[in-house]
Amino acid sequence: MSVSLISPKQLQDRVQAGKHVDLIDVRTPVEFREVHVSFAKNVPLDQLDCTKVTRERAGAGAPLYVICRSGSRGKQACDMMLAAGCTNVVNVEGGTMAWDQAGLPVVRGQKAISLERQVRIAAGAFALTGAVLSFIHPYWAGLSAFVGAGLMFAGITDTCGMGMILARMPWNQVPKSSATSCATPESKSCCG
Repeated sequence: MSVSLISPKQLQDRVQAGKHVDLIDVRTPVEFREVHVSFAKNVPLDQLDCTKVTRERAGAGAPLYVICRSGSRGKQACDMMLAAGCTNVVNVEGGTMAWDQAGLPVVRGQKAISLERQVRIAAGAFALTGAVLSFIHPYWAGLSAFVGAGLMFAGITDTCGMGMILARMPWNQVPKSSATSCATPESKSCCG
């Protein structure tokens, strides 16, 4: 079964029509704090418990909408939900970036470096380190080759191990006190 898609505008139209919408945002808590759809609930991909999400939903028969930054992690989450037996899942096409670019309402908070940028920074640092250290000993070239192979695997499978590791790092987490007060639909900004 393939993942269904919905445009940000179509989803906003459903909300404005008064239809119940369950939307989960699978980005890291820090990415969520930076900018998110006002009615989204943050459920980071690395912590996604499909059974729990299905059990806690108000409208069990209604679609579960999934959003991320650009659509890739949303698709992964939808695939996980489908594999767990939740058949009515829909990925928001283009993610939060497309939502924001369409001029639809978002909650803005503290700036953060996106997970995709963190992966590029880390991969570049490891590749450069391997290349520089290979002048000391040729075996260090293996570090660059390992990073290159990892990036190739990530591109082919659309699964990034480095991204999943970085998502769990302390700088990508939000303190519990901030997380509980952060996502109120009425607020115009989030976590200052």
